[in-house]
Amino acid sequence: MRKLVYYIASTLDGFIAGPDGADPSGPDGFWPIPEDYVGHLIAEYPETLPGPARAALSITAEGTHFDTVVEGRRSYEIGLKAGVSDAYPHLRHLVFSRTLGESPDPAVEIVATDPVARVRELKEEEGKDIWLVGGGELAGSLYSEISTLIIKLSPVTIGSGIPLFSGKAEFLPDEWTLADHKVLDSGVLFLTYERATTSIKLTVTDDD
Repeated sequence: MRKLVYYIASTLDGFIAGPDGADPSGPDGFWPIPEDYVGHLIAEYPETLPGPARAALSITAEGTHFDTVVEGRRSYEIGLKAGVSDAYPHLRHLVFSRTLGESPDPAVEIVATDPVARVRELKEEEGKDIWLVGGGELAGSLYSEISTLIIKLSPVTIGSGIPLFSGKAEFLPDEWTLADHKVLDSGVLFLTYERATTSIKLTVTDDD
């Protein structure tokens, strides 16, 4: 069975974007992009680079991790505002939204149904793992479906913003096992965690 992998960049204080939800790595963003960080992406995760970046860097490698990418509407609209209707043309691309209606791109599938049900269907299909690119609200909805966390931890703090899990995430404490790690000279850490326990909902009574 395929796994849902939340592969995401995070600040030291646990945010994936600023309060406005804009692209933190864009021209006006706060995210540092050191040379060794880009080099590691090219070597290990080439399929996670957007199409325009792959073209600029002459990257044609398919990658070994993912063949499918899923994201929420707000995350998708960052690319739309920049004139990019499919940021990952080399991957199967699904966007979860109940308001977008018709897809802006024939290669992008708009999913208006329950994210959990659709992801469970994707897991049953043949292929590589499924990359959850964001945003925090969709990650919150799919919290219990995530098998692996790959956090690109950047040595920066921002104080407030959009957290790793937001919106619909419930209070469900889980344990994760550190399966792999890579420390770059720039201070960026690539941390891979595998879910060690199943989500257990805690019930609070009036006597507690």
